[in-house]
Amino acid sequence: MDLASKTKPVPKKKPAQGRREKWGKFRKEWDLYLMLVPGLLFLLIFKYTPMYGLIIAFQDFSIFRGIGDSPWVGLKHFEKLLHNDQFYSVLTNTLAISVFKLVFLFPAPILIAVLLNEVRKMMFKRVVQSVIYLPHFISWVIVSGLFINLLSVNGGLVNALIVKLGGQPIAFFMDPGIFRSLLVTTEGWKEVGWGTIVYLAAISSIDPQLYEAAKMDGANKFQQIRYVTLPGMASTIVLMLILRLGNMLEAGTEQILVMYNPVVYNVADVIGTYVYRVGLGASDYSFSTAVGLFESVVAFILIISGNWLCRKYMGRSIW
Repeated sequence: MDLASKTKPVPKKKPAQGRREKWGKFRKEWDLYLMLVPGLLFLLIFKYTPMYGLIIAFQDFSIFRGIGDSPWVGLKHFEKLLHNDQFYSVLTNTLAISVFKLVFLFPAPILIAVLLNEVRKMMFKRVVQSVIYLPHFISWVIVSGLFINLLSVNGGLVNALIVKLGGQPIAFFMDPGIFRSLLVTTEGWKEVGWGTIVYLAAISSIDPQLYEAAKMDGANKFQQIRYVTLPGMASTIVLMLILRLGNMLEAGTEQILVMYNPVVYNVADVIGTYVYRVGLGASDYSFSTAVGLFESVVAFILIISGNWLCRKYMGRSIW
């Protein structure tokens, strides 16, 4: 008698049995499921419920008539969007600023986290961690005020130093050639420290025995970073990269809104600020909603594409 005939098929679980097991697991861990409720309610109330308002992108919305009585116009506002030269300028600015931030700011916290991980003086390490991540908790309004005072043409510390060195004052916030660099620099000052904390947490989860094995194989510090630290951080790096791709069209709307001015509109006006100006300034709610919906759809495509590319070429993904 062959082996196949001796092997008995594994019986499948009946649906009722599967439901009982799930219910038993729920009763056993009900407190953990209860902790999910606030987060789910937050998503439902503040993320999913407002999606009902997206239908005004397909209407000539009137604030006096409301959503129910406003006339339907189909894709009129999306056609207006695609034939709007100003929107293409805004889209170009959005992509340019996002790419600059991705190129210069995404690797920075990874590098700082790796360097801090090699520091052996814990007091120095903790002080540096605290100093660099504290700006994350400062609002952009305050950050904008700090840098405006610091870089002001009249009385700013930086321009005062430039003048003392024999140079001419620079209008940092009024110069289109400098303003994008200013956006990247200020966001780096505010957010790089927070990203560093995330990557340090990823490094702390790496098994120390891997470093011991690498040392026994004769690996120096750079080789340990390359073959142990970075691979151990890979999952977190991929996660942060995919989330960053999903925010490509956001480009730091809050930051730009409190820092820019009409002089630099041609290089700093992004989709978020454009929606704010058109929606609230010109009261064109339908068109601004169409622009916002376009941004959300593109962001969704970027997240799906980024996840697929990471899974295909790096073997890692969110799902």
